[in-house]
Amino acid sequence: MNALLVSTLAVAIAEIGDKTQLLALLLAARYRKPWPVVAGILVATLLNHALAGWVGNLVAGWIDPQWLRWGVVVAFAAVAAWTLVPDKMDEEGAPKPPRFGPFVATTIAFFLVEMGDKTQVATVVLAAQYAPLWQVVAGTTLGMLLANAPVVLLGARFADRLPLKAARWTAAALFAALAVWVAWKGVPGAL
Repeated sequence: MNALLVSTLAVAIAEIGDKTQLLALLLAARYRKPWPVVAGILVATLLNHALAGWVGNLVAGWIDPQWLRWGVVVAFAAVAAWTLVPDKMDEEGAPKPPRFGPFVATTIAFFLVEMGDKTQVATVVLAAQYAPLWQVVAGTTLGMLLANAPVVLLGARFADRLPLKAARWTAAALFAALAVWVAWKGVPGAL
């Protein structure tokens, strides 16, 4: 599988209904300037996922390949389970957008909200498993934009029509399939 394609699909599907998508909707409603918000999402995601990818790549160099493979299998399975838990944007847990313009506010808010998020964890796992690193980071960033740019551009008008439960189940199935594929790939005589 191509690192760019796997990374893009994994994050695009996992991001549907995620708290960062809710944040994108809030920022779009607050600022009513979609392109600076989308640009802020791009910059924040590139920075955040480049850092996460670097960590994943670094960890891959320290761990025996067999242990790494099983760690990736467990991580993909855990992200699959985590994906089934719907995110909620609560007032205490979500950082309030700073009082800057839409680009700076979005960049800061998205970078902070992505810390420890399932898409960041997925980026670490994908970077540990796939090469080259730039394809993983580009793919996860593209996936983030594919999921969030329409929300920003279309706004609240269509956001309530997204089938979030079906999207969570599809994302969980994708991560579970990736876990099985990585496990199967390590079996002698397997494809």
